[in-house]
Amino acid sequence: MSLTGGAGRVAASFSKRGKAMTTVTENDKERIGRWLRIVVWGGAVFAWLTPLAAKLLTDLPWTTFDFVLWGAMLLVAAGVCEIGLRLSGALAYRGGLLVAVGISFLIVWSNLAVGIIGNENNPLNQIFFGVIAIGIVGSFLARFRPGGMALAMAVTAAAQFGTAFVALAYEHFVFVIVGVFTLGWLLAAWLFREAARGEG
Repeated sequence: MSLTGGAGRVAASFSKRGKAMTTVTENDKERIGRWLRIVVWGGAVFAWLTPLAAKLLTDLPWTTFDFVLWGAMLLVAAGVCEIGLRLSGALAYRGGLLVAVGISFLIVWSNLAVGIIGNENNPLNQIFFGVIAIGIVGSFLARFRPGGMALAMAVTAAAQFGTAFVALAYEHFVFVIVGVFTLGWLLAAWLFREAARGEG
């Protein structure tokens, strides 16, 4: 047996193993993606049914409009997650997307329910919707590529931190809430950055 032939067979063996490992990795990504979709949509259904059950069992002061609005918010959030999960199989990218959508949902929900600065009727609360708009526009400008998404989330975090100084003029505790939102955007930026490194 020649050395050349032996080396060729060894190389072919490693090549097959490499392909098998790649296949397993892709299968794992698909399986995780399916589970994430189940969690997202199952969580959305559960979140919608929870106040409905509370309405039936207690005197929860929710109107039909409240249930419709709550359902629409959950549908949009879950729909964005569904689209995002299909954009990339990278776990870091999917994690960044879920964090960004989660922070956006939390901001909208808390703003509409009780208001972040003062109550829900305070016009200053519109600045928080502006922060989400920055994230959305930045994502489209980045074409949802991980490197650009990391930059978009970092800019969004900076804008979110800027709202803390407005909030401080009214309630000091709001500074803590804004800090949590800012850390969420930074976490999303870091995850997208890791996804970009993985692609590189």
